[in-house]
Amino acid sequence: MTANAGTALLQHYVDNSRELPWRARSGGPPPDPYRVWLSEIMLQQTTVAAVLPRFERFVARWPTIEALASASDEDVLSEWAGLGYYARARNLIACAREIAGRGCFPTSAGELRQLPGIGDYTAAAVAAIAFGEHVFPVDTNIRRVIARLHAIRQPQRAEIEALTLELAADGRAGDFAQALMDVGQGICRPKRPRCGECPLRVHCAGFASGEPEAFPEVLPKRERALKHGIAYWIERDGQVWLVRRPSKGLLGGMSALPGSDWAEAPHLHPQRLGSIRHVFTHFALDLDIVRGGEPIGEGWWHPLDALAEAGLPTLYRRAAEVALAASADARAAA
Repeated sequence: MTANAGTALLQHYVDNSRELPWRARSGGPPPDPYRVWLSEIMLQQTTVAAVLPRFERFVARWPTIEALASASDEDVLSEWAGLGYYARARNLIACAREIAGRGCFPTSAGELRQLPGIGDYTAAAVAAIAFGEHVFPVDTNIRRVIARLHAIRQPQRAEIEALTLELAADGRAGDFAQALMDVGQGICRPKRPRCGECPLRVHCAGFASGEPEAFPEVLPKRERALKHGIAYWIERDGQVWLVRRPSKGLLGGMSALPGSDWAEAPHLHPQRLGSIRHVFTHFALDLDIVRGGEPIGEGWWHPLDALAEAGLPTLYRRAAEVALAASADARAAA
């Protein structure tokens, strides 16, 4: 079954692979490792559709690892704004500088794992796709495809890795990895899988069971904690006061509105302009936007007509939209 399944998977990839700016054509020269690495970092917890325009803009600005390594932290963080999970951007900067200092990319998963921000999955993805090492990345999509293929309800990582290696022919690691990614993303979906389009259907024990969605078993999600905070909107002469968040922690190093710590108890404030809820990985945040007076902390005045260039992460961009809408409503009512 393994050899036939692998052949079917690879042929499907050759015939149907997505055109993506970080990929090379199947059977052609290997892709630029810088582009592979950058795409894998951007795609962590982020969809391909969201990443595509940002990737193109990023490589237009910094076309090589050396160019990125020489960029300022503030410029890179500003360019990353809106992609979320900002520790990725800080690690991206550190990793680029270390690779540039070495003079070249490490070529093995073991060496890549030693770099900032590169874990097992990213190391295997870059090593397989850019350098052809016979290792395989295991993300949620690939885990689901292999678990369904073998009808495994509670697969362990080592088991999935071993079964993936069995499926793939030596020498085509990058193509096999990307083939599995494509099948997992577009066909073998968590709900309502498109089994009729799947190249592995005739080999799939999950499909044969009549209940492919039962594999792998989905564990119930934990309820997120709820926190509360305040963001101050301090406006003067067509400008707003912005600060930079501490370099460590959530949204580290990003432009922001000044505000309170995020606490368990809600805040009550008479100058409240509105509120937003923002969901992080482990908790949700209710953020009240409050009109402020004097500047708070170290920061700078940023023109309101250039706010899109401030590099605000989504949380504070949405907060700014609430404040601007409230100001417009107040002017209209006057």
